[in-house]
Amino acid sequence: MRHTFVFIEVFGCEGGIQSYIQDVLGAYDKIAPKYQATADVFLLRDPEMAHPLKSGALKYHYFKSARPWVERVRLSCSLLVNLLFHRPDHVFCGHINLATLVKVSCQLLGIPYTVLTYGKEVWYELPQTEKRALRAADSVWTISRYSRDLACAANQVSPDKFEMLPCVVDGSIFTPGPKPVDLIDRYQLQSSKVLMTVARLWPGDIYKGVDVTIRALPEIAQTFPTVKYVVIGRGDDQPRLAKLAEELGVAERVIFAGFVPDEALVAHYQLADVYVMPSKEGFGIVYLEAMACGVPVIAGDDDGSADPVQDGRLGWQVPHRDPVAVATACIEALSGEDARCDGTWLRSQTLDKFSAPALVSKVNELISKQC
Repeated sequence: MRHTFVFIEVFGCEGGIQSYIQDVLGAYDKIAPKYQATADVFLLRDPEMAHPLKSGALKYHYFKSARPWVERVRLSCSLLVNLLFHRPDHVFCGHINLATLVKVSCQLLGIPYTVLTYGKEVWYELPQTEKRALRAADSVWTISRYSRDLACAANQVSPDKFEMLPCVVDGSIFTPGPKPVDLIDRYQLQSSKVLMTVARLWPGDIYKGVDVTIRALPEIAQTFPTVKYVVIGRGDDQPRLAKLAEELGVAERVIFAGFVPDEALVAHYQLADVYVMPSKEGFGIVYLEAMACGVPVIAGDDDGSADPVQDGRLGWQVPHRDPVAVATACIEALSGEDARCDGTWLRSQTLDKFSAPALVSKVNELISKQC
């Protein structure tokens, strides 16, 4: 079998989508020998590098240029040549912004294609060309039922086209452990109950719910007087959040930890008693990371987090702009009496469905449908 993948950027920057795509390509590489499969991977904006994922099954093609229009032209021409001369069995379009190009090229040569979608890029009505490309696809892979439902409603796409390919967590990296003493000292958390959020603090990301959790702190503190809230992330919204904490009289309870590099993130999760993010997520890989570390989680009740928290079986689901509901859930979780606070069980249930082996199995299932 021969396949072609087309992405905007996978290795040149860090981000949730980029990490997810790398996981998907890694899973594809593991199943490739079973199908004697090879794939050409077209990367619009990645700088050229030697084998980002060491693989005999994946061949990378780079098109980055100082002029965006040059990148597009080079990618378009190379993709058409690839399809014309190699006739792949299937093309996988890695972003809706590339879907029109893939649709035109594939339909010209009668090659089936799949569009990968992630979150809010398809939650609203698309321009007509992208909408037609999405609707004409043989299938659409997406990360959650929530993203599927919004994309279908906004763009009149049949739900039957959609396949679930969720995010996963590396259970060998995200592991439970004792609270790190150095972090307790750094953030002055001695004898504290610790709530935590990992999120960008951008004005456009108010939906993450950091302000809602801050508003919930006075009520939580009545039951847990030593509660502290560690917010990991940076952005221009931090001054507003700090001012809100001061106005509510909880400034000493809110610690803005700023940017934390990936290699230090696990230790920070281990610091937490409860991970809280009453958000509007397409999926929310942070919930998987926290649960893999054995940390109970609180999520929104009307978004893609329903998948990682398994419809409330693994975590609390609360209205994402309701401080009272957030406070109630935090108090329950901090009390530690609910089954969802059992870190060992939480981790095993999470990894059973959202680990690297689970992703390999799912990619295998989806690729087999293309045979």
